[in-house]
Amino acid sequence: MTAETDTPRTGHTVIQDYLKTLDSSPGVYRMLDAQSRVLYVGKARNLRARVGNYARPTGHSPRIARMISETASMMFLTTRTETEALLLEQNLIKQLKPKFNVLLRDDKSFPNILVTAHDFPMIKKHRGAKKEKGRYFGPFASAGAVNRTLSQLQKVFLLRNCTDTQFETRTRPCLQYQIKRCTAPCVGKISKEDYAAQVADAERYLSGKSTEIQEKLAADMAAASEAMEFERAAALRDRIRALTQVQTAQGINPRTVTEADIVALHLENGQACVQVFFIRAGQNWGNRDFYPRTGADIDAPEVLEAFLGQFYDTKDPPRQIILSHGIENPDLMEQALTEKLGRKVALVVPQKGEKAELVESAVRNARESLARKMAETATQAKLLRGLAEAFDLPAPPQRIEVYDNSHIQGAHAVGAMIVAGPDGFMKNAYRKFNIRGEDLTPGDDFGMMKEVLSRRFKRLMKEDPDREKGLWPDLLLIDGGAGQVSAVAQIMAGHGVSDIPMVGVAKGIDRDHGKEEFHRPGRRPFALRMNDPVLYFIQRLRDEAHRFAIGTHRAKRAKAVGATPLDEVPGVGAARKRALLAHFGSAKAVSRANLADLKAVEGISGSMAETIYAFFHVKG
Repeated sequence: MTAETDTPRTGHTVIQDYLKTLDSSPGVYRMLDAQSRVLYVGKARNLRARVGNYARPTGHSPRIARMISETASMMFLTTRTETEALLLEQNLIKQLKPKFNVLLRDDKSFPNILVTAHDFPMIKKHRGAKKEKGRYFGPFASAGAVNRTLSQLQKVFLLRNCTDTQFETRTRPCLQYQIKRCTAPCVGKISKEDYAAQVADAERYLSGKSTEIQEKLAADMAAASEAMEFERAAALRDRIRALTQVQTAQGINPRTVTEADIVALHLENGQACVQVFFIRAGQNWGNRDFYPRTGADIDAPEVLEAFLGQFYDTKDPPRQIILSHGIENPDLMEQALTEKLGRKVALVVPQKGEKAELVESAVRNARESLARKMAETATQAKLLRGLAEAFDLPAPPQRIEVYDNSHIQGAHAVGAMIVAGPDGFMKNAYRKFNIRGEDLTPGDDFGMMKEVLSRRFKRLMKEDPDREKGLWPDLLLIDGGAGQVSAVAQIMAGHGVSDIPMVGVAKGIDRDHGKEEFHRPGRRPFALRMNDPVLYFIQRLRDEAHRFAIGTHRAKRAKAVGATPLDEVPGVGAARKRALLAHFGSAKAVSRANLADLKAVEGISGSMAETIYAFFHVKG
C-alpha cells in the first residue's frame, strides 16, 4: 500500500492532467503554485495546444522550466476571440502581478493641456478623466513638459490662467497682465472677438499649424512697424521669440510624423528600459522612461508586447506606434488597439528614413537611462547592505517604512508613512493618516504615533495576514528617541508583532545633521561616523518622510481654511455653496438668513431652502 503524502504535486505531470478537459477555444490561463499564488498569466489562440507545450518535460528556457516546476494547479477562462484574450490577459497581469510575467510597474496617467469651454477660455494643465468641457491637447510626457509649454504659450497667445471664480470677481488687471502674459479679458481690456482670435491661434498651434501662426505674427509685426506702432511691434517680436523657444525646447521635431508614439526598448543583463516619445501635431510633447519587471531569459518581442498591452490598457493609443523591435503578435495587437480607439492603429518597425532615425534616438535614450538606473540600483543595494550591517539586521531590507507626524500645536494633525526599497523611494506605497483620536492632547506625538501605527498594523493583519504580498516592512524608522521607540514596541507587541526591527532616529544633543543618535529597543543608543554614506542615506529617508508629512499637513490646513459651515449642510455641494455665497456674501449671513430670502437664491429650491434653514436654526 502506498503511503499518502501531504506534499502537493507540481510540474509538467500536473499540467498534463488538464489537457483532458481543454478544447481548442481561445482564452486565458493562470498557473498557480502550491499556495494558490498566481505564477503566470498567459493568453492562447488555442488553449489545448498552448497548455500542451507546457506539459512537455523538456525543451523549455530556464525561466519557463522553473515556472512549470512550481505549478501545482491551473485556471482557465475561455473568450470569443483571441483579441478578447489579449485584453483580458494584460488586465489580469496588472491586477495580479504574477512573478513570471513582464510587468509594467509605473502606470501613471499623463497630463494634457485644456482650453476650457467659456466665453473667455482659460488654458491650463489637466490630468485624469476628461469630464470638463473644452478642447484637450496631449498627452504630454510629464507635468514639467506641460508647464514649460504652458509658460511659453502664455507669452505667445496671452490667454488667461486664472480660475473662473477669480475671473468673475476681478476689478483690476492682475500681475499676468503687467508682465504681458495675459490681455486682461476679466476687466474688458480686450473684446470677446479679439480674445477668441487669440484662442483660435493657440488651438491652431497645438494642432500642429505653428508655421501659419509664425507667418501671421511676422506679418502683424511688419504692419505695426510700418504704421510706426513700435511698442506693438516689439510685443509681437517677443511673442515670435517665445514661440521659437517652445519649438527649440522640444528637441526632436519630426518633419513627416504628425501623430505617433515612439516606443523603444533596450535590454541588458535581464533588465529593461522602454522609452516612449509622444509625437502629436507634428511636435514632440516629451518622453518618459519605464522599467518593466523582466527576467534574464526574456527576449525583446515578449517584453515589448507585454509593455504595449499594459501601457495602452488605460490610455488611448495614437494612430501610429513606431517600435524599435517587432512583437510576437503584431496583427492581434493592432486589432485590439484599433477596437479600443475606434479607428485604425498601425504598428510600425521602420528600417530606414526619418522614422528609423527617431527610433534610433529613442533607443539611445533608453540605453543611457538604463545605464543610469543600473548604477543607481547598485548604489542603493550597497546602502541597504550597509544599513543591515549598521543595525544588525539579518539581511538587507527590501521594504523600509519611515513614519513622521506634522501639526501646529495639535491642529490639523497628520501622520505620514514613506516607503523605500531596492529601487529607491516607492511613492505609490506612501500613505497619509488623518489623526482622528478625539481624546488626544494637542501636540501629543506619542499618541499620534500610536494611532498611526495601530491603524497601519491592523490593516496589514487584515490585508496580508500570511505576509505573502510584500506589504510588510523589514525595517521601521521612527522620528524620535528612546521614548518613541519604547511606545512603538508596545504598540507592535499589542498586535502580536515582535519580529520587525525598528530604529528611532533622534537629532542628538545639538539637533544637527550628522549628529543623529539611533535608538533600538533594549539597546544603548549609538551614532554613525559623520561621513558614513549610510548616515546620509538615513538622513535622506527621514527628510523625505518630513517633506511628505509637511506637504500633507499644509494641504489639510489649506482645505480647512477654505471650509465653511455650509460644507456640512446635507445636499449643499460646490454649485449651491457658490450661489449662496454670491447672494449673501458670507457663510455667517447665510446662517442668519430667513426662509424667504433663502428661497430667493437662484438654484435653491423650496425644500433645499428649508433644509438649510433647519440646519442653522432647529436645535436638536
